[in-house]
Amino acid sequence: MANVVANKPTLHKALLSWYASHGRQSLPWRNLPRDGSCAYEIYISEIMLQQTQLSRVLESYYFPFLTRFPALSALAESSEQEVLHLWQGLGYYSRARNLHACAKLCVKQHNAKLPDDLQSLQALPGIGAYTAGAIMCFGFGRVAHFADSNIARVLQRLIAKDLTQSQLLALAESLLPQADKVFDYHQALIDLGALICTKSPKCASCPIASHCASAFKPITIKPKAPKIPLTLHLAICQKLDSIALCKSSENLYKGLYNLPIIAKAQIPQSPLPTHYLLGSFAHSYTKYAITAHVYKLQLANAASILAESGAEFFALDSLPPIANLTKKALALLENRKI
Repeated sequence: MANVVANKPTLHKALLSWYASHGRQSLPWRNLPRDGSCAYEIYISEIMLQQTQLSRVLESYYFPFLTRFPALSALAESSEQEVLHLWQGLGYYSRARNLHACAKLCVKQHNAKLPDDLQSLQALPGIGAYTAGAIMCFGFGRVAHFADSNIARVLQRLIAKDLTQSQLLALAESLLPQADKVFDYHQALIDLGALICTKSPKCASCPIASHCASAFKPITIKPKAPKIPLTLHLAICQKLDSIALCKSSENLYKGLYNLPIIAKAQIPQSPLPTHYLLGSFAHSYTKYAITAHVYKLQLANAASILAESGAEFFALDSLPPIANLTKKALALLENRKI
């Protein structure tokens, strides 16, 4: 660690030179004023990018979200259902619920703006140490040290050692450049981790390989924990142009609507005219590997299932926010390819 810190100037020069030529400087949230006036836009990008591919965020979510909710005040005045509607397909829906709760608190406690100090930021729902530091640096132009998964991977490989969170942050602080380079430095580390120093690193292309204690050495990739298998039997019940959906209270899908679930004992052993299998599909979500079987039920034969699930009917052309699992099931109904 001492050797890396001692060679900071050359490390910074190599890293920033690489970023100037190869960094993703055209990303919209990297070209905003850093005087606090666009801290909200930075905040939205940071939350969306958590555990989500950049391409998905940029192509389908970032701009539509900001168009509908251009400021914290607009987000706070909306309903949670409307926020979840725009978040459909992005996953990890607690992020959307936290965004909404955070906006309400900012309106109430911070004059409808994000606070400009770390302690106040971390007191808001869904904002941890990394996000708070990123908002301070990228949104307010302050000197801050922080580490997302990309930065953490780069820094730990630099010294070839697994670090605790406090050790990681201490190293990050010790490697900070002069104040006017902090923004580019952090963006460069993020890009280096995302593009070069990946799980299977491309050391030959790394601008700081000469500083790295892990360069060109074998990397042990920890196998992912196997997903938990889960089988679901879903019911499609229609009434004219409406379909039955029930609001989820489970953490995975809280606030979203899903198809009623049929207990295995309620499934007939052979096809019936009033109760038949539309099809099945696989679906992966967080730690679960789901196998979903979708049944079309005649309304007259579904009373007990609808009552037990607390289902409501919604017009097919104006559905409430639904999970991707339900979207796939409805695609079967419409004879679309899953």
